[in-house]
Amino acid sequence: MQSNNKLRLAIRAAAIAGALGMAGQAGAVNFTAGDYEMAVYGYARLNASYDIDEDVSSSTRSFNYEAINVGAAEDDEPTGYFGADAVQSRIGVKATSPEGVMVNVEGDFRGGNLRLRHAYGSYQNVLAGQTWSNYTSFVGNTSTLDFDSLPGLSGYQSRTAQVRYTTGALSFSAEDPQNSIANAGGAAKDGMPAFTARLEDSSGGLSYSAAVLVQQLGYDTGTDDDSAFGFATFVAAKMAVTDMITVQGTLNYSDGANSYLYRSGADSAYVDANGDLETISGYGGSIGAGIKLGGGRSINIGYGMVEVDLDDAVDDGALAATETESVSALMANYQWTPVKNVMMGVELQYGQRETQNGDDGDASRLLFAAQYNF
Repeated sequence: MQSNNKLRLAIRAAAIAGALGMAGQAGAVNFTAGDYEMAVYGYARLNASYDIDEDVSSSTRSFNYEAINVGAAEDDEPTGYFGADAVQSRIGVKATSPEGVMVNVEGDFRGGNLRLRHAYGSYQNVLAGQTWSNYTSFVGNTSTLDFDSLPGLSGYQSRTAQVRYTTGALSFSAEDPQNSIANAGGAAKDGMPAFTARLEDSSGGLSYSAAVLVQQLGYDTGTDDDSAFGFATFVAAKMAVTDMITVQGTLNYSDGANSYLYRSGADSAYVDANGDLETISGYGGSIGAGIKLGGGRSINIGYGMVEVDLDDAVDDGALAATETESVSALMANYQWTPVKNVMMGVELQYGQRETQNGDDGDASRLLFAAQYNF
């Protein structure tokens, strides 16, 4: 029983580190203010990209798959684009009261201005505020330099307002829903929260996670209305093959919840010609490996993909045949930590996009990152 408790404490510590955006960092500046235990943390980071084939970078130099040209347009694109920014840099503060109440506020500069990432409080088993969706896990993720990482990772992979209850390896939440309905104009509505349940645990060298999400989609024009339920589920796992090598992966399925199918960019549903709300399904996944070389050096290789079924939506005239139906990416990187709190790396990426009508295109790019933690 004692070993199980230690295991769960270790898992919770890892989850908290992820929630603070501190995974892989070396800690924080800790001090006492009155009766409060305080921590200030963050990093400064440079991201630079060279897009070999097309201009496909977004802020933080992340891969923008929607920018990949397809069909005849792919042949007309000029080549060679460089860019750099430091907007991924972040700062956060955590305060813990003598009663055990913890408050965390964190922001970064993506978009050019201070952006709220986390703002939540927790006491015992209850958390309330904005932080990582409970329908998210980092267990199966491969380490990438791309801030937005691979398609097909577990769940939402972002933050949302929520109330969460955690007991042991299980957590449950009611969250602000993430819906997108095609052909609904401004009549789309959220009638209830998204409800999630997640299991996350480990045994020996295996870490694993599984989750489900249910939400209601709806629209109401005042004369026409309809609603439907959407759901999503994922599983993720990481296995330590040796002290140096890990393999990890994720699998996802959604129907009426494609906002939670990571990097699909797809609508969750559409309104057909009869005014009926029809859900759209999709699936995705990722697989990867990490190899520690010693001396603070590592190599990571990963592949991810997502695909949605748009055939009915296009046939019903709710979506155009030029809508993206699938994206995939293959990446490999080398990361080096020359001293504590400093990471540098280079990454090669290859991405593909295909639309519902069968047009496709691809693009290759190089990334460089330098990160200094405190």
